[in-house]
Amino acid sequence: MNPIDRDFALALLHEWTQGEGLRKHALAVEAAMRAYARRFGEDEELWGITALLHDFDYERHPAPPDHPLKGHEALAALGVPESIRRAILGHASYTGVPRDTLMARTLFAVDELCGFLTACALVTPGRTLAEVEVDSVKKKMKSKGFARSVNREEIVQGAEDLGVPLDEHIEFVRDAMRGVAGPLGL
Repeated sequence: MNPIDRDFALALLHEWTQGEGLRKHALAVEAAMRAYARRFGEDEELWGITALLHDFDYERHPAPPDHPLKGHEALAALGVPESIRRAILGHASYTGVPRDTLMARTLFAVDELCGFLTACALVTPGRTLAEVEVDSVKKKMKSKGFARSVNREEIVQGAEDLGVPLDEHIEFVRDAMRGVAGPLGL
């Protein structure tokens, strides 16, 4: 049995990450990655683990390039496979690590979008993903003051890199997140 499984990833995330918001972000990214893995016929478990671990080091090392480089070192010491570590490095553009696998491109494509969709849900009357519509998301993407820390260019680039139209990408990730709306509090 591979010791690098979802339980391992979740335990490591909880060990390194105390903030509920960042933990929920990892769950949102996991839902999106698992959904895309199913769509692309890829290894859902591998993609889910990668999602859970992509920001696990952020609280301890929030400044670039420490995140995700310090996390990469810790994961290597724990025996986490190179494919996971490389995808995690690639999700941060400033590392210069190319996103040369479908898993790496997908992680990059869903990461910022999951954060943005969460922000969109939180400003709906019921504070739910059920109320989030694609047109509203696109309109909010044009508002620089809304969720200003989210990189809109990376959302657009991520969809392009996957070869998925932006509207379809937003809808797909939103729907994946709706599947875990309870744990996300949305």
